[in-house]
Amino acid sequence: MKIGIIGTGNMGRSLGIVWAEQGHEVFFGSRDEQKGKAIAESAGHSIQGGTNDQAAAFGDVILYTVRGILPSAVLASTQVLAGKILIDCNNWDIPEGYAYEPIVESLAEKVAADVPNVHVIKAFNTQAQELYELSPTPLKDHQVSCFICGDDEQARQTVMALAEDIGLTPVDCGPLQTARLIEGLADFIRFMMGGMKLGPYATISVNQLPAAQGQRLGGRQPSSLK
Repeated sequence: MKIGIIGTGNMGRSLGIVWAEQGHEVFFGSRDEQKGKAIAESAGHSIQGGTNDQAAAFGDVILYTVRGILPSAVLASTQVLAGKILIDCNNWDIPEGYAYEPIVESLAEKVAADVPNVHVIKAFNTQAQELYELSPTPLKDHQVSCFICGDDEQARQTVMALAEDIGLTPVDCGPLQTARLIEGLADFIRFMMGGMKLGPYATISVNQLPAAQGQRLGGRQPSSLK
């Protein structure tokens, strides 16, 4: 898979390297062409580098790591993204005391409105950069969930495969509206990492257990709760 990475911060650099280790073709983009090339050279694995526009043109899948700035303000033209998969891995800024406001419109939905001819997927926003030091194993052994949502099912499946390649356990979360919940979950895990001082290796996983044999507790009774 050809993956263009827009933004050369911690998350973009780390995911780019671990994808390249799994045989994917990776291009690091930056506002400064020389910076993009320098980061690519230091990363090794035959990763290429240059401008954000070049990264957008290169990739079949785009990892968008620029927080708080829409693609239309980053790229010379968003037409280069038409028909492609764009992964939004961004989260909200952390407010004082972790006092987050309710999410009415997710960051991913804002991106999708900015580039309506692109398959926007929310993913890779509930792990800290440090976690990818464990990729692909022992990360795979811990069954760390990667929550993935987007309106195009095939695009979701593509991103789920990319998550699995680097040792994560992909969880299909349905349409892009679910990004509101996934971003809220990221707010919570960042509170646990920082506010409760569990550190960057704290994470959340979803496990589906086998059903209990018998109902010694009387089973679920009718109620107004679903």
